[in-house]
Amino acid sequence: MTVRAVAPELAPIRPDDVPEVGEFLATHLNPRVSPGDWAAMVVPPWPADAPNHGYLLRTGGDLVGVHLAFYSTREVHGRVERFCNLGAWCVLESHRAHGLRLLRALLRQPGYTFTDLSPSGQVVDVNRRLEFQDIDTATVLVPNLPWPVASRGASVTEDPDVLARTLTGADRVIHADHAASLAVRHLLLVAGDEHCYVAVRRDRRKNLPVFASLLHIGNRDLFARHGGLVFRHLLRRGALATLVELRLVDVRPPRSWELTSPRPKMFRSTGLAEDDIDYMYSELACVAW
Repeated sequence: MTVRAVAPELAPIRPDDVPEVGEFLATHLNPRVSPGDWAAMVVPPWPADAPNHGYLLRTGGDLVGVHLAFYSTREVHGRVERFCNLGAWCVLESHRAHGLRLLRALLRQPGYTFTDLSPSGQVVDVNRRLEFQDIDTATVLVPNLPWPVASRGASVTEDPDVLARTLTGADRVIHADHAASLAVRHLLLVAGDEHCYVAVRRDRRKNLPVFASLLHIGNRDLFARHGGLVFRHLLRRGALATLVELRLVDVRPPRSWELTSPRPKMFRSTGLAEDDIDYMYSELACVAW
């Protein structure tokens, strides 16, 4: 008689599951991040009407797989849009055949625009079969050089009080929602009576944690004129170079060169286009690798 193996139990990740999920991801996905930090980063700092924190698989009560999700509700073109950003996806090799159940459970949730901003390996092909579209992630590498920059009175600060009292409108909301994020560094570029809010994350390439990646630029015109100050500031904070996606800027930074294989990013939506997708309110703004 053939005994058929019992399929793992599929369930949403609830708040009570978060500490265990943190342990699982620290053990099986990225041990550079402690279980406590993983658990903290699973729960985003912004207010969200989230139905779950993703989905998990259990066998005999033990975790064998997780797929994180980060939810947000935002205004796009005057409409309220709901987003589900697909985060870390980790399934034990012994149960890899059931891993797709996690993704399908997330995608079955109606009414969301889905984003996957860090797909790797075969996930890109899986997403394409599930009707995800590629985002143009053409990226340049900017060396963060120490030479003087003609600032004409411009400056950069990370003072949270200055940011809080200076920012207005959407940038003020974005900054407040991400102020407690472990993954985001908040900068304010100021020149005269103009300012530009810049959100940055530390990035790792070829296992070297010496890069920065821009997630958000609030005033592209000011950044085009004085972005060199931001790059010099990031050098002082330990980043040797900055990765800049060209879709985030109006003017390509000088002294930069384009990457031949930029990291992919993808989305699936019934009502939004590529230009409507940004990188805040996502795993990139929560999880510090």
